[in-house]
Amino acid sequence: MSLINPAVVALGGGHGLSATLSSLRLMTDRITAVVTVADDGGSSGRLRSELGVLPPGDLRMALAALCDDSEWGRTWSAVLQHRFSSSGDLDQHAVGNLLIVALWELLEDPVAGLDWVGKLLGARGRVLPMAAVPLGIEADVRTGDGLSTIVGQSQVAVTHERIEQLRLVPPDPPACPEAVEAVLSADWVILGPGSWYSSVMPHLLVPDLAHALHETAARRCVVLNLSSDSGETYGLTATDHLEALHKHAPGLRIDAVVADPSAVEDIGLLADESARMGARILLRQVGRSDGTPRHDALRLAAALRDVFDGFLGDVGTTTH
Repeated sequence: MSLINPAVVALGGGHGLSATLSSLRLMTDRITAVVTVADDGGSSGRLRSELGVLPPGDLRMALAALCDDSEWGRTWSAVLQHRFSSSGDLDQHAVGNLLIVALWELLEDPVAGLDWVGKLLGARGRVLPMAAVPLGIEADVRTGDGLSTIVGQSQVAVTHERIEQLRLVPPDPPACPEAVEAVLSADWVILGPGSWYSSVMPHLLVPDLAHALHETAARRCVVLNLSSDSGETYGLTATDHLEALHKHAPGLRIDAVVADPSAVEDIGLLADESARMGARILLRQVGRSDGTPRHDALRLAAALRDVFDGFLGDVGTTTH
């Protein structure tokens, strides 16, 4: 049965989450972005270190993605994303990061601050941090000499070594209560695309949020990446992405997996791994026509609409 204006929670960070949000805002205004807060590099890392705040960068990108496609929305999205270029302390700080942190200092409430930025932008949905405190990420990677540990999201994101295990620091951070509530009351929860280990899977390691993801009555959809040519997922197949998810959350049931055929090496293996997690595959062209490994908002929206309506497998085949 088709859901009109479904309540959807999207988990992730960075460009991957922005792609999902840009698609979702074309089909519903009941959107909640639950965003990783482990960034320790760039403008976010500097603000986090200097002021002791949550890193605002991924939160800013999510808010910008939810801006309406109007003159107001496009203008404020551009303002939020604008970076200064100078030889001084402002160099490469994003305007949106400074705006968000200013509201946090004034209101002393991260969620209220983000809600106010959303009001200013006319954002179509809500943006929340996944945890109430800044987080660190550690990854055990396999090298020729055995296992070694990489510390920090910015370092994990660029490693080409095979990641075996992911951890958060602190290991049991408090979840954002509003994020937990959003997951529990959602119709659908979307994981991915994005930096698999540093943006997507950290949500599964926040205890209260992970519990909500396992217990919610919402259906769960995984959107797979279009490329594994660089960074932390270098050389990983589409099936490897699901296996990593299953390893870190073995009890998590998935209902649907969206993949672009061009990014799937072995459809049979992916189907088997999806079935092990309870999911059916939806194969659709969701990438941009220019060949860059970025999702096209309209194509991904159409694919997610098929998922929400139960059209899985071949086009026109309904599954409930």
